[in-house]
Amino acid sequence: MINFAIVGCGHISKKHVEAIRNIPEAKLLAVCDTVEERLNEFQQLYGIRGYRSLETMLQNEPEIHVVNICVPTGLHAKLAIQIAKAKKHVIVEKPIALSVQDADEIIQTCEENGVKLSVVHPNRFRPAIMALQNAKVQGLFGKISHVNATVRWNRNQAYYDQAAWRGTKGMDGGVLMNQAIHNLDLLLWLIGPVSEVQAYAATRLRDIEAEDVVTATVKFDDGALGIIEAATTIYPKNYEESLSIFGETGTAVISGPTANWIKHWDLASYQKEQTESLIERVQANPYGISGHEQIIRDMVEAIKFDRSPIVSGEDGREALRLVLAIYKASEKGSAVKLAEIV
Repeated sequence: MINFAIVGCGHISKKHVEAIRNIPEAKLLAVCDTVEERLNEFQQLYGIRGYRSLETMLQNEPEIHVVNICVPTGLHAKLAIQIAKAKKHVIVEKPIALSVQDADEIIQTCEENGVKLSVVHPNRFRPAIMALQNAKVQGLFGKISHVNATVRWNRNQAYYDQAAWRGTKGMDGGVLMNQAIHNLDLLLWLIGPVSEVQAYAATRLRDIEAEDVVTATVKFDDGALGIIEAATTIYPKNYEESLSIFGETGTAVISGPTANWIKHWDLASYQKEQTESLIERVQANPYGISGHEQIIRDMVEAIKFDRSPIVSGEDGREALRLVLAIYKASEKGSAVKLAEIV
């Protein structure tokens, strides 16, 4: 049995609780939150021990193996380092941190203390995305021409007004750091490293410090090009999240309000019946097993078999670097090499 604890009792932590409870080899021992009212509500809802201090929880619960970090991003580094020094494995919500320096310190501290680190990028486990990755690994797209990642969502002012840290540069970030970073992770996972970016970012409609809309073009190491569009300004609701790959022998578009459905699937190597069968399978179960459950189950197996988690700290670091490169390109008004982001 692998024992878990959660620090932070906000909205996302409920997904972690549900995921842990769905895994026979996992058990949730305790939670921690500095806000007493929120902590008490969480304890009553799930019937688990609660602590106001992470330090106290770590001291009083020596049987904890893994701590899941579900707090504002600006606190990730401090808590992850504290947890790793306590010799506990770490699962941290996206993004891993707000700076490369913080990400590097998290990764280094985990390595020095012999604990495993995983970053929550759950979209990799969507059935349509897994089919896309499988086709890419098999080379079924041939040489890639270009790719497209789009997030056209609505996060109204009330969303940002829920907490003072939302939409701030020091604790949260904007649409790219918060919402679209999942798509950036998928681009890197599917296509490979990015060498250069050009971008525009703006705060057009929301009263926040960070950006609410971004457009960017990227060049991958292998020469493929990419287009990124991300916004929380879409009226009146989430409109589209999509990921598209265009290659010499294949085209695929994964789309919908969230990228869970196959909109186009045209591969030279696929017969019509194969394509129809794949689309039907995805349509029947577009969400599959929760990505959070997959991430947590993977950590259980990584501990049991002493291997690296599927979504590593380095993966989280690379998605963060791409976000920061886009920010820098927008600020400079010119192209930025990824090598500059260290």
